[in-house]
Amino acid sequence: MMKDSFVKIFILFSYGFSLSLSANAQKHAVRYSLFHPVPASQLRDMETDRPDVTESPFTVNAGHFQYETDLFRIVREKSDMSKTSTLLINQANLKIGLTESTALQVGFQSYGEMRQKDLASGKKTHTHGIGDLTVRVKQNLFGNNGGNFALALLPYVKFPTSEYDSEGRFEYGLILPMQFKLPGEWKLGLQLETDRLKDQDQQAMHTELLQSVTVAHALVKKLDGIAETYYTYDFKAQQWSNFLNAALQLELAKNVKLDAGFNYGIQHQAARHYFLGAACRF
Repeated sequence: MMKDSFVKIFILFSYGFSLSLSANAQKHAVRYSLFHPVPASQLRDMETDRPDVTESPFTVNAGHFQYETDLFRIVREKSDMSKTSTLLINQANLKIGLTESTALQVGFQSYGEMRQKDLASGKKTHTHGIGDLTVRVKQNLFGNNGGNFALALLPYVKFPTSEYDSEGRFEYGLILPMQFKLPGEWKLGLQLETDRLKDQDQQAMHTELLQSVTVAHALVKKLDGIAETYYTYDFKAQQWSNFLNAALQLELAKNVKLDAGFNYGIQHQAARHYFLGAACRF
């Protein structure tokens, strides 16, 4: 009798366990993709790669799009040979969620205007038109759906399609962004980046290293303050450039944000950026 009861209990336990496994398997069998979007109710909080230089390690949810742009950006640069002022209108980044951990990004500049002065001769040039096209793929490695640490890989290639900068060349690099969630709702972002870039004053290339640190925290409800510092090192010129950056980001709605800020180069030859931008998800 006792043996029969044990058998019945074992059968019931096995049946219940198998149902649990089946339900769990069905739950994890759901694979969202570009053509099978994540339901709106399951979307992660909206994360942006702007306004700081440090990229976000989080990807756009599968099957969704995110549009981030500089509504305008002013860049001022000065080298030993020239002085340059550039205005960029709608410097955009369209992000497409391919899978739950992979996103394609297409960056483009709708309009750019460059004014340059040769310091030796005093000659001035003025060019304008569409800008460069950049293709990036972000692959989240850890922390996309929770936890206190997230990490991603972000390789990119820039195509020299610019009409206002006729001396552009192919540029490419690899970015490693990460983020830590700290007590008190503070966020700490870090980034390592290596780039192959065109020299500023000649048709030659150099390798550059970038390392950044950024902190973010809510100042008031829906308004975040962001402070950042980063440096670049040009291996060819053996030259360091250091930057201090600050920005504000305002959440207008669940899927809409505005931001404004500056990237201030400390050294005499380091570029200085001033910008106003926006981001939306759909």
